[in-house]
Amino acid sequence: MKLGRALAAIATVGILVMVPAALADRDDYETPKYKVVKNDGAFEIRDYPKIVVASAPMDSNNGAFMQLFRYISGKNEAEQKIEMTTPVIIDDESDDKHMSFVVPADVAAAGAPKANNPNIEITTREAARYAVYRFSGIRSRAKEEQAQKLLMEWIEKQKLEVIGTMEKASYDPPMTLPAKRRNEVMIKIKK
Repeated sequence: MKLGRALAAIATVGILVMVPAALADRDDYETPKYKVVKNDGAFEIRDYPKIVVASAPMDSNNGAFMQLFRYISGKNEAEQKIEMTTPVIIDDESDDKHMSFVVPADVAAAGAPKANNPNIEITTREAARYAVYRFSGIRSRAKEEQAQKLLMEWIEKQKLEVIGTMEKASYDPPMTLPAKRRNEVMIKIKK
């Protein structure tokens, strides 16, 4: 009898965990409206519009994600709650390592409020062309390095000219099932 109850409890917990994970949907978040110039399986060339981002420096102790989350939760001069967007962009290849949240278009158009935290910068990323490689699963250094290698090999075959540093983009809430996750590596290229 105890075994039956234990199995029922495990099944119930499993359902309670899996249902929200299965329902997690990146489509609930605003994403910059890019134009796909070329599609080659998991590889794409995209033209991105000008976007506004909130960025926090990344180091081993500063919790960049939570700093940015507090900013969109109202820790800004306007005490304005700002909708979460996708992707979360990580640039840990350049000298200025940082994580960025894309500011929603309506907030950017009205003027994104200044962060209360002096570490957070509000900047504009000019319109640009990117080469992108998409992969699923839980992000790891090994997966990202493999994705970067594949993207650079594809860029070389396409005879594209790189003009930026590699960035990582994540689109999903943490409860999203690994097989449904959308991760990307991307790098700015010459038009």
